[in-house]
Amino acid sequence: MLGRSLLIVLIPLLVTQVISQGLFYGNFLGVASRRLSDSVASEIVLSLKTLERLHSQSDKQWFVNQAQDQLHLIEIWKPGFQLTRVGTNHVMGPMDENLAHALESSVDHPLFIDWHTDRHTVFVFIQLSDGILEVQVPRKRLDMGQLWLFVSWTAGSSFLLFLLASLFLRNQVRAIRRLAYAAEQFGLGRDVGPIRPYGAQEVRKAAVAFNRMQDRIYRFISQRTGVLAGVSHDLRTPLTRIRLSLAMLPRSGQVDAAQVAPDIDDMIGDVDEMEHMIDSYLSFARGEGAETPQRTELRPYLEDVVAAARRAGTHFQGLEVEEGVFLVIRPDSIRRALMNLLDNARRHGGAVTLTAYATPAGACIVTDDDGEGINPELRDTVFRAFESGKGGGTGLGLTISRDIIRAHGGDMELDTAPGGGLRVSILLPW
Repeated sequence: MLGRSLLIVLIPLLVTQVISQGLFYGNFLGVASRRLSDSVASEIVLSLKTLERLHSQSDKQWFVNQAQDQLHLIEIWKPGFQLTRVGTNHVMGPMDENLAHALESSVDHPLFIDWHTDRHTVFVFIQLSDGILEVQVPRKRLDMGQLWLFVSWTAGSSFLLFLLASLFLRNQVRAIRRLAYAAEQFGLGRDVGPIRPYGAQEVRKAAVAFNRMQDRIYRFISQRTGVLAGVSHDLRTPLTRIRLSLAMLPRSGQVDAAQVAPDIDDMIGDVDEMEHMIDSYLSFARGEGAETPQRTELRPYLEDVVAAARRAGTHFQGLEVEEGVFLVIRPDSIRRALMNLLDNARRHGGAVTLTAYATPAGACIVTDDDGEGINPELRDTVFRAFESGKGGGTGLGLTISRDIIRAHGGDMELDTAPGGGLRVSILLPW
């Protein structure tokens, strides 16, 4: 990811620099260079034509002095000299070609432009009929500055920005590497603890989600481990009673069925109790992850749940559900969670009121009963496996219900109902 991110930064940066330098070199620099060359060429042509019309040596000298003072052109007349070469010796940039083109198009005499003899002066030699006119032009009048300075500045700034981007990207990738390492260690069964979220917002969200997932999985494992311990604990009592009953049965002679009938009935009751406990344990351990989530309208769904609870003996005082509320849920799982709550209300309380309404975070389902309720200091413990109240049961109803709600990304809270009983609030996110 680091390499790809750096390429994402580097390639547009290089393309931008190439385009900017191409525009500068091919457009602005070329236009400015042509204008400077045309200006110098016009002054040289003006000097040449003026010197041709002046016959007096004193007038020529006066004009040469004026050209040097006003135009910064040093003109030297070399009578009898002949050019040994024509054209120009090239330098970097468009100014050499622009000056040569401007002079060749304006001057009808052979000429040679020397850029290399002096780095600060350009020598222009014009071949006349009786000698050579040497014109010394300050290079600063033709050169807009060293091209390599512009290239170095743009390349240096690009390198500096790329270096800063690399440092920032390394920090972002380091956060992702830490998350990947924690996930790998967690997959190997090693407890690395929660990771500290840092980095970009998306990486922090991923770290927070990983910590929540890790906590849910640890809680899941702890609960399942508790189930295994509870199975051996809760099944030991009925198995012991069955063993004692079998030990007390006669092993020889004739047996009166009427005498052993109570023992047989007790053993059948113990078997039924064991079957009920095993069904609850299997339901808890099986989980509800295989069901496909569906978009469900809340009002008719809850009306069906209430109708089923009424057939089971639950008495309802009222049902208030907001119209037009839809949720993406696993219908059978949520139904099971609600039926567990309503069954607890039936066994421990009395009449039940069920309300449901929409909130910005999701849909809220509230059940209130008029029973004795649960003491505030005991509300955390009732969610533990095998914490059964005095109404009987395996103590897994609230545990299973909360696991189902949390598997949907929601949560369940216990509070005191307005009638003094227990209020259970369920929040299911959108």
